[in-house]
Amino acid sequence: MAPQAQPEGREALPAFEVDGGEVSPHVLHGPASEAPPVRAGLRWLRAVFSFPAMLTVLLITVVFTMARGGLGDPDIWWHLRNAEYLLNHHQFPRQDLYSFTVAGHLWINHEWLAELPYYLVWRARGLWGIKTLVLVLLEAIFLGLLYLCYKASGNFKGSVVACCSSVFLGVVSFGPRTILFGYAYLIALLIILERFRRQGRAPLWLIPPLFCLWINTHGSWSLGLIVFGVIVAAGLVEGRWGRVEAERWTPSQLRKLVVIGLASVTALFVNPFGYRLVLYPFDLAFRQKVNVSHVAEWMSVDFHDIRGKIALVLLIGLLLSALLRDCRWALAELGLVLFALYSGLTYIRFLFLLGIVAAPVLAKILDFLPPYRPEIDKPLLNVLFIGVMVTGMARYYPTTPALEHSVAQQYPAEVLSFLSSHAPTGPMLNDYLWGGYLGWNDRNLKVFIDSRVDIFEYSGVLQDYLDLMALKKPQSILDKYQIRYVLFPPDQPLTYALEHDRGWKVVTKNQVSVLLERVGEAATSAAAATVGP
Repeated sequence: MAPQAQPEGREALPAFEVDGGEVSPHVLHGPASEAPPVRAGLRWLRAVFSFPAMLTVLLITVVFTMARGGLGDPDIWWHLRNAEYLLNHHQFPRQDLYSFTVAGHLWINHEWLAELPYYLVWRARGLWGIKTLVLVLLEAIFLGLLYLCYKASGNFKGSVVACCSSVFLGVVSFGPRTILFGYAYLIALLIILERFRRQGRAPLWLIPPLFCLWINTHGSWSLGLIVFGVIVAAGLVEGRWGRVEAERWTPSQLRKLVVIGLASVTALFVNPFGYRLVLYPFDLAFRQKVNVSHVAEWMSVDFHDIRGKIALVLLIGLLLSALLRDCRWALAELGLVLFALYSGLTYIRFLFLLGIVAAPVLAKILDFLPPYRPEIDKPLLNVLFIGVMVTGMARYYPTTPALEHSVAQQYPAEVLSFLSSHAPTGPMLNDYLWGGYLGWNDRNLKVFIDSRVDIFEYSGVLQDYLDLMALKKPQSILDKYQIRYVLFPPDQPLTYALEHDRGWKVVTKNQVSVLLERVGEAATSAAAATVGP
């Protein structure tokens, strides 16, 4: 594919000098040493505190504002425990060590490489370290996306608006999640391929190592492979179909992409679990039916909530732009947007993917926004705005006490203190979202279930848990697992049913959780079942 010309309307960033108190474009002549030091310093300051710089800080502030909340992802606790086990024992946990329901069941830790950074920052600075790593990852993702949008559109204002829109779509994943590393890899992949598509050259050799890291980090590598395939396939044809156009790769470019693609697939097998890790995304798609149909992040978009409305506005905007504006669509762009729309609208967890893929297209649609004009820039006003935003982020940066308070509002911290002095004498049924937290904070406690839903689905425990939540034969299921204690939120139907059952009593209760204990003959049999050789 021949290199494409720079988009029309791309904003130029000329050099400036002060002349009579005014700023004007200027072409520098002569050696740099001839420029007075004071004027060189002023040019540097004007670049640092330019309007684009202020908009960049605005994007950083928007990301910070949306992400500064607590540690909402329940997976982080068993991720920390997995990394701790790996570093202490120098081997991967290959079977369940944390529950009594599936103890010893074979298990693949398919996100081990992403768990290590979270654990290391936790060891260094606790919850504050984890939160800081999340913020750094998110800011890096959106700064990379801003670069991608600007390269695609040439309009910095439109690029910032597009990225800010993507923030509201991506907020579904704004927690201490391993998938953030996957999205960072996706941004890097898109930047490399975009540069190759436009200029005919790029560091393609980075892509196979990228996929090697990716598969050891998160299962979203499969999305990256699809993105790579769509972009390559779009260059196999040439032509124009209405407002959609495609340009064929040159034979040399195609050979390079084929070699890189084969090398990337080969790199996927460089992992501790071999082909089983490569097959895991397919296992999730075709075998984990209960997981996909019941876990919230795998639900379809609800257009009645705020995320659904934002996605709907984006969809309408894309349709209107195609109908009303003379916008050209590259075939690769169209393919990626259609794939991201399907993924994001079908599964909430992929709204972040939709935001990333749609942002460069949205930035091109927003090219009607006036371009940046350096000659009318107001550096002092920019300094004021940047100062206010930076001061605000420093003032409201999450503290360790605030994060601990947030955790206590989501997890049964008070009950853990009680259990440390009143150890359970029988199996305990726990809320699905609390399993990792309970096991991380009390290593002697074996949980009923946690958010590693794959291993619990394979054994049927997840289905039994869902039946309990729906009050389908709860007594028989409780008897099946010889449950003596139940630790659940107070607003759950099962909690209400057991509170009004004479065979159960409330041991402790607060706004977050209720601990119930079975009493009478059933309790005696449950306790006896846990005593063994």
